[in-house]
Amino acid sequence: MEPLRDLDPACIGAHALLARLGAGGMGQVYLARSPGGRLVAVKVIRDEIVGHPEALARFRREAETVRAVRSAYTANLIDASLAAAPFWLATEYVAGPTLARAVAQRGALPADTCRRLFAALAEGLASVHAYGVTHRDFKPQNVVLGGQGPQLIDFGIARGVGETALTQDGQAPGTPGYTAPEVLLGAEAGPAADVFALGATLAYAATGRPPFGTGVATTVSYRAVHEPVDVAGVEPELAALIEACVAKDPAARPGLAEVVERCAVRDALVDDPVYVGLGMLGEAVPLHEMRTQGPGAVPYGYVPTAHAGGTVPAPQPRGGRRAAGWVAAGAALAVVGGVALWQLTPLGGGGGGRDGKASGPSAQGPSAQGPSGQATGGQSPSGQGSAAPSAAAQSPAGPPVFIKQTAPNLDDYNPILKQCHNPVAEEPGLANFQTSVTTAEEDHLKELAPGQVRIGYRLKFPLPDAPPYYVALVVKPQHEVDASGRSTAVTDNRQLGFTAKARDLYEGDETEWKYALYPDDFSMELDGKRVPAPPLAQDPGGWTVVFRHAVSDTQHKSVVCDGFDSGPQKG
Repeated sequence: MEPLRDLDPACIGAHALLARLGAGGMGQVYLARSPGGRLVAVKVIRDEIVGHPEALARFRREAETVRAVRSAYTANLIDASLAAAPFWLATEYVAGPTLARAVAQRGALPADTCRRLFAALAEGLASVHAYGVTHRDFKPQNVVLGGQGPQLIDFGIARGVGETALTQDGQAPGTPGYTAPEVLLGAEAGPAADVFALGATLAYAATGRPPFGTGVATTVSYRAVHEPVDVAGVEPELAALIEACVAKDPAARPGLAEVVERCAVRDALVDDPVYVGLGMLGEAVPLHEMRTQGPGAVPYGYVPTAHAGGTVPAPQPRGGRRAAGWVAAGAALAVVGGVALWQLTPLGGGGGGRDGKASGPSAQGPSAQGPSGQATGGQSPSGQGSAAPSAAAQSPAGPPVFIKQTAPNLDDYNPILKQCHNPVAEEPGLANFQTSVTTAEEDHLKELAPGQVRIGYRLKFPLPDAPPYYVALVVKPQHEVDASGRSTAVTDNRQLGFTAKARDLYEGDETEWKYALYPDDFSMELDGKRVPAPPLAQDPGGWTVVFRHAVSDTQHKSVVCDGFDSGPQKG
């Protein structure tokens, strides 16, 4: 769970947002409260794929599947907006960590706990199958360990009997390592494919290791088709049940009722002390005040009717306090003559004019240096905002080109938890700043070549006549590199990373996506020379992507941290 960012709306539909729960290929998921105070999980489809018909079809089918399946093992659909953008759906919120998170933090689970979990998940899948639905993407990330038992989530590629399959541009549905061999070889995914995924998921829980190892998708999928599952060290009876579930021949796999019977559980999973302890790994619901909009505000996803005089009520600045001194950005929306005009504080509270010279107070100063060598800005006496040093603090050398390292860079992306360890700075005015990181495997339109990553950013709403706000993109591998660009043995990488040329966010149309392509557009300065960015295959694993606000080549700070997994994890 992460704090909301200034770019996030205060509401989606009638639901007030509390925090970010995570993000996936389809969109962002938020924790929210319904008007009556009920906790809900709200998934919003990403703007950049709204125009992709397959993505919309998947999203709509997920909503319809969740609406149709009524099970103790699935969260009920609360609300949805599927007719027009923005597209979103809200389901019951289940407190607790995912199985992936729990195992990543705790390690492999005891055999008895695995049996109880095995039986509960088999029962849950059976209840879904009873509605004629196959999940098709069952994996540890899609199992939430709730207080009343496990919950199955993310039915984005689930299918009912007789439904037409959505194409995947030649790719099999599901996740490598959990997708059944027959599906990888082109057959339809039936209930037996969910049994395979269940066995692979329990292999992960029992060993703490990916069931068919790590590597690029094609390598892992090859192992799933031709090699045995990894159950080394697992108690023999449990290992035998896992191996039966992941049999290469779907006809040889046991039915879910047989799985439950072979688990032979005698106690409730929720009474298992290890399972109860896993619930402690979940994250508490934020207790700070919800961000609110003033009376007459227009929630995200709500189309208002016309008001007298051709105007609609203007959203008020976000109210309430956010934990740790988070600062809300002020924004006002006025519609005059049918034209929407967003008036925002310039990002970072200032910057230079279009000629690179200062035209207002800067939010950065040379004396405000963070642990990563980036300017962090001062704190007001209340701790709720940034002090504004003099504009003279900006470097006289002109706008930034390639930012330089001035201190260790602590930004670090964890591909298992899918989040950054080092919290980045919150900037006043960072409203409606949107980012995207797309790997070749995630590229729905297949515009990227293997090994390429497209990184983009934009403002969702325009800010006319704003002073420049320079964005520098940084991509950092797990290992440090030498002056030749080769990976070293240093895994605690504190180098700045490979950077693209800084660009003014407001250059041209700020609402159009600005992209940089890795490795083509990235390089690093080492020993006085620029080193080209290496291919992803040189350092498989978690790569960190950071969006930095740059005042000069030596004054810059991280404002958004993200990342991606390029292959197997090392170490």
